[in-house]
Amino acid sequence: MNPDEEAEIQAIIKKVRRIELKTRGLVTGGIAGRYHSSFKGEGLDFEDLREYQHGDEVRSIDWNVTARIGTPFIKNFAEERDMSVFLLVDVSGSMDFGSVHLSKRELAAEIAAVFAFTAIQNRDKVGLILFSGDVNLCLPPRRGAGQGLRIIREILHQRASGAVTTASHALRSLTNLARRRSLVILISDFLFELRSESIRSAGARHDLVAVQVSDPAERELPPVGRMCFRDPETGKSREVNTSDRALRHAYATERRRWQEEVDVFFRKHSVDLIKAGTEAEYLPALQSFFRRRVATRN
Repeated sequence: MNPDEEAEIQAIIKKVRRIELKTRGLVTGGIAGRYHSSFKGEGLDFEDLREYQHGDEVRSIDWNVTARIGTPFIKNFAEERDMSVFLLVDVSGSMDFGSVHLSKRELAAEIAAVFAFTAIQNRDKVGLILFSGDVNLCLPPRRGAGQGLRIIREILHQRASGAVTTASHALRSLTNLARRRSLVILISDFLFELRSESIRSAGARHDLVAVQVSDPAERELPPVGRMCFRDPETGKSREVNTSDRALRHAYATERRRWQEEVDVFFRKHSVDLIKAGTEAEYLPALQSFFRRRVATRN
């Protein structure tokens, strides 16, 4: 192992530790309870028997037990909590951009870690699919803190593959990994073509939630003079004079139009969209999402 590779590994280990400490604190600080109230497993589990009381559903009576004891007893059921959570995370070249404290990839790793450790605390299994032009990695769902740590490490470490980013391959891989209805968290900047067929199919089979990560320098060009912009996925470069006010206005207008298209796309497919930026705390956005989910269930 050369010194550069060793330094890179040590840097990733340091980031993993920082993310683990921060996100575990958020989980124990209240996110776990909201998660438990927001998502449910598939079906009901038998819990116990109790004596029939006036007003109970007659169809809940256990006739075998009633016949043996001579007194009506009913079956109590509890909501099944066992659920699989799949994190589908974009690791394409555009996710490495960041103009503030974090890159979009690091922000994605933090948000994925919040969902992972929250699920693990609720005894749910967590799986991971990383994608760019192709599927980079598939981790089957497992329980335990080790799975959470590996998820953070893989998101930070995996490099992009393939030229044109798409989520379609990852959503198809999900079909092979998830044999039952699961919670699916799709995390990306969505700077690629969104395809209705794959989103519609995943949304019909699973509880699909989208998380969009962005950076302020992407939303509005900063006035810093002439700059050379390079597309991290195609390698194409272009020089732009960011001091040109008309150019910045045109860019901001086009960016808002594109963002509205993304918003409309997910609304059309009934997919919740959480937005998080590298310049701000994402906890309020997650809390707002969980509150909406709890209100919808009640």
